[in-house]
Amino acid sequence: MYDVNYHRAGSLEEALKLFKAAEDGKFIAGGQTLIPAMKTRLAAPSDLVDLRHIADLKAISVSGKTVTIGAGVTHAEVAASAEVAAACPALCHLAGLIGDPQVRHMGTIGGSLANNDPAADYPAAMLALAATIVTSTREIAAEDFFSGLFETALEEDEIITAVRFDAPEKAGYAKFPNPASRYAMAGVFVAVDGGAVRVAVTGAGDDGVFRSAELEAALAAEFSASALEAVAVPADDLMTDIHASAEYRAGLVVAMAKRAVAMATS
Repeated sequence: MYDVNYHRAGSLEEALKLFKAAEDGKFIAGGQTLIPAMKTRLAAPSDLVDLRHIADLKAISVSGKTVTIGAGVTHAEVAASAEVAAACPALCHLAGLIGDPQVRHMGTIGGSLANNDPAADYPAAMLALAATIVTSTREIAAEDFFSGLFETALEEDEIITAVRFDAPEKAGYAKFPNPASRYAMAGVFVAVDGGAVRVAVTGAGDDGVFRSAELEAALAAEFSASALEAVAVPADDLMTDIHASAEYRAGLVVAMAKRAVAMATS
């Protein structure tokens, strides 16, 4: 490690003020990505502005069908939330699959989305749920938020404050985790609302999270796991790495989609 100035912000306004005054500042929430990056010198900010103690970022609310989750809510809190479970149990299930207990009690939904790791779980949920990412300056549709590997529409001085989505009629999530990191080698979130089917895939795309037109078309015709028996996901734009080839991931995507549909219909 190296010398770094630490600032504990008590409000959104204070966090933005501290960030603007820093030479090379970074916002930090759970620190599950940034701290390891700093330890290996992949990141070397002059200042850290801690968002974890801002009360306005830690609320969960459900009004009618609309679910709002503050950016500072941890994965463990999402997993244990009775309000979220009543509206979208698949999201609680997803949160409970992230990392290990320490990661789930430290990592936050806002931090995960801002980092946009190509194998993270939440991006698939936000895309499939047609969520809105609320920031300190605007609202961004999930379709427009994720722009590539570790890339988002966020400006440097913009903070995610909450995510908002309408509770779906049905939803399910399944992933094939890397046995060491628990990141998804392929994860699929399926959501149905108003007759529309949305299927988002994480962990497999060469350019990060994406929606699968092939899976959506098959499930729109018949929403069942058996409807995916003859579906093939093209491997052209999928990731090949030390863990799996693009072709293997293509098979995993279909297999995880079947499990997600089974969960949604159970």
